[in-house]
Amino acid sequence: MLAADHLLCLKCIHHLPHTNFAALANNQIEKDFWGRLELTGAYSQFYFSKEFLTQHLIHQLKYKGNTKIGFYLGEMMGKTILKSNRFSNIDALIPLPLYPEKEHKRGYNQATVICNGMSAVMNIPVLPDAVIRQQATETQTRKQRTERWENVKNSFKVAKPAQLSGKHLLLVDDVVTTGATLEACGNIILQQGDVKLSIATLAYAAK
Repeated sequence: MLAADHLLCLKCIHHLPHTNFAALANNQIEKDFWGRLELTGAYSQFYFSKEFLTQHLIHQLKYKGNTKIGFYLGEMMGKTILKSNRFSNIDALIPLPLYPEKEHKRGYNQATVICNGMSAVMNIPVLPDAVIRQQATETQTRKQRTERWENVKNSFKVAKPAQLSGKHLLLVDDVVTTGATLEACGNIILQQGDVKLSIATLAYAAK
């Protein structure tokens, strides 16, 4: 039985395009970051396809104020991670930061919402202010890979290094496409020197 307050029916959950990346070493998202970012592991919960349910759910989260679906999907991601032996010893979750003005306009950071759902299942802290986005960037949607990197390469800063020191950190975002934004943020985190980094995203839409 599915509880009456569930946000997705069993049929919808069954038909979501799960990647199974959490159980696969050297999965496609990890390969995408080879030579770009030193990761302990990486995974995405779903494949992203336009006009399908995954896109609709992310649109609801990002643009329609539906934080409940983000929290629920975060819980799903947390359960997936706990079942995997490839993501053990995660100490804290870091939501990919939004520029403050953009976050204020939206009312929340969708990556933080996802992290809060994951945290509820994994029982580990979310560090929403440890890394900040220090400059606004143009939308990445129509940019090529190199353009995306140039757009975000100086965007991030570690604001609270003591919160990161000695930890295995999981950097979380909604969708990964070229990975340029996660790469820029992840490399800033790794400059702390005494941390390990993994990545988790709700969906994988790499080109």
